Amino acid sequence: MNLLQDERNVSLKWLGQMGFLVESDEMTICIDYYASPDDARQIEPPIPADELKNIDVFLGTHDHLDHIDHEAWKIWAVTNPDAKFVFPAAHMDKVLADGVDAGNAIGLNDGDSIKIGNLTIHAIAASHEFLDRDPVTGLYPYLQYIIELDGVRIHHAGDTVRYEGMMPRLRSFGKIDAEILPINGRDATRYRQNCIGNLTYQEAADLAGEVEPGIVIPGHWDMFAHNSEDPNAFADYIDAKYNGKLKCIIPKI
Repeated sequence: MNLLQDERNVSLKWLGQMGFLVESDEMTICIDYYASPDDARQIEPPIPADELKNIDVFLGTHDHLDHIDHEAWKIWAVTNPDAKFVFPAAHMDKVLADGVDAGNAIGLNDGDSIKIGNLTIHAIAASHEFLDRDPVTGLYPYLQYIIELDGVRIHHAGDTVRYEGMMPRLRSFGKIDAEILPINGRDATRYRQNCIGNLTYQEAADLAGEVEPGIVIPGHWDMFAHNSEDPNAFADYIDAKYNGKLKCIIPKI
């Protein structure tokens, strides 16, 4: 399922949770793909890790297994030896331990940008309930990305809640064609299980209402039974509150 649904030469496909493939004629990007088997999963990986090849860039937003899957990154470091791996610089040692060549490991921090061929990636701090900036190094462990490829601009929010100063940063990039937001929220039960939170579906909808992307896509709702949400509630809230001014697409694999 190509979520962009337009005539431009870029496709966006869902891989479950916050995982996506972005493809053009010249570039294939894999973002936050959780590809390892796990009894706790509600959906199977759509592409086995050892079958995912010809990827130019792997992106990880933060060091949780459903975003940076180290077991899969160990495989991809071998099966995609020329690929670049982009991630928060705070996790450099762990990524190098996965076998990623140092020349292919690109650590970013809030405000950094990197250009790889015709792809540009901008990093913005994410608040996975908290920003958790290291006071010594100044590094943020959670990032969100603005991805620009062949005239298409995608906002992948990783895992985040809204924080002061985030909206001006997002607006500074201009029109967003596709915005991918976590909607699983947070509550007392999950806190007590050390499961830190994200935007609720209402908060995610209202953030998109301010950004006004071409389309908004809910993520982080399908993988784990204890940390899920109903994407139809998200879409219905958008329909009721924004009265057709905001287009929501619930992804399918």
